[in-house]
Amino acid sequence: MAHHLSAKKRIRQTESKRVKNKYYARTTRSAVKKLRDTTDKEAATGQYSEVVSMLDRLAKNNVIHKNKAANLKSKLAKHVNSL
Repeated sequence: MAHHLSAKKRIRQTESKRVKNKYYARTTRSAVKKLRDTTDKEAATGQYSEVVSMLDRLAKNNVIHKNKAANLKSKLAKHVNSL
């Protein structure tokens, strides 16, 4: 167990960030899955911009890797364009 105040603070910060990152990552994964299941072109186009924004935000904050965000956006764009 940590003895220094700074180490205890770091543990508290890490835990709160972990919970927050887990929530945003889970929400984004659900949005991606929902977009993949969509068969309506107009609805998919609207959802696509929201999902791209979510992925960019996660990549910017290093919750997911920037290349993973790019790969997901590319696959989703292909899906939307194929509808």
